[in-house]
Amino acid sequence: MAAPRVSIVIVSWNARSLLERCLPSVLATDYPNLEVLLADNASTDGSAAWVAREHPSVTIVRHPENWLFARGNNAALPHATGKYVVLLNNDVEVPPDWLSPLVDVLESQPDVGAVQPKLLQYDDRGRFEYAGAAGGYLDRVGYPFTRGRLFHTMEPDHGQYDTARDVFWATGAALMLRRSALNEVGPLDERFEMHMEEIDLCWRLWRHGYRVRVEPASHVYHIGGASLPQNSPRKTYYNFRNSLLMLYKNLPPRAWRRTLPLRMLCDAAAAGRALAAGHLTEAAAILRAYRDAVRMQGHYRSVRPAPGDRPVRPPYRGLVAVDYFLRGRKTFDALPPGRFQMPA
Repeated sequence: MAAPRVSIVIVSWNARSLLERCLPSVLATDYPNLEVLLADNASTDGSAAWVAREHPSVTIVRHPENWLFARGNNAALPHATGKYVVLLNNDVEVPPDWLSPLVDVLESQPDVGAVQPKLLQYDDRGRFEYAGAAGGYLDRVGYPFTRGRLFHTMEPDHGQYDTARDVFWATGAALMLRRSALNEVGPLDERFEMHMEEIDLCWRLWRHGYRVRVEPASHVYHIGGASLPQNSPRKTYYNFRNSLLMLYKNLPPRAWRRTLPLRMLCDAAAAGRALAAGHLTEAAAILRAYRDAVRMQGHYRSVRPAPGDRPVRPPYRGLVAVDYFLRGRKTFDALPPGRFQMPA
């Protein structure tokens, strides 16, 4: 049978050096039915001109301004013709055989809406990468973590997470989506702008009866921090604001009301920890995130789960911050397996 068409969408803004480093590997992918689209967010560094000159097979979608990750991807999707779409960061290098295992998952399991490869660090290829590692989860208050990374502890990859399995969310750094499922649940939430939008999308896939998978037979190498560095107050702001919005829009209202007080305690502890370390701008970013999340809730009242909808809650019923900072559980395998309850 003919290989299904796959469209790879790469959003980029003023990152010519990253494209020069990583795009050739994408174009060298060993897959027979592939198109690559560059969604250029009005770069001023000659990115689009360089791609057009050096790699004319790439379709360039030129945006009039910097639409960041969510809108940048969404606006490029109408130009993609594939049965499957890959959202790929501009700072990801791929080996030639990375794509076929992901396609095989979606071809063989029609209820899977999204799948990711194993994410390893670009500069330390034997260690998991922060943005997605070997598949993501949420704890009961919405804190994200992955197989291979809890907070800022990135584990060495010894093959301990090489089993393909369902996960709650797949990383937006290298995310393959079933186009028909994406059309059903809707695209990335553009109000998020950047950060957490892929987790929200995966949660919506679960709510609609799709599964999300990780396929470690495929792996890629992520530079990371290309958009915002880990210690950026702006990154802190987006992560906390969007996490709160994601909980509000995807939890059943009663579950949201039960979750919010505990979440506020956890976030207060995070802000206190930042203050104690002298990171005043980080603590202020958390406060701004709460202010703006409250202001934005009105946009989501009509899309929240209704009575009778399939309830899908975060799968880890513990508190990952308590496990990590107070109980010293620094790796995914150290978390109590009995606390995981994946959606049925």
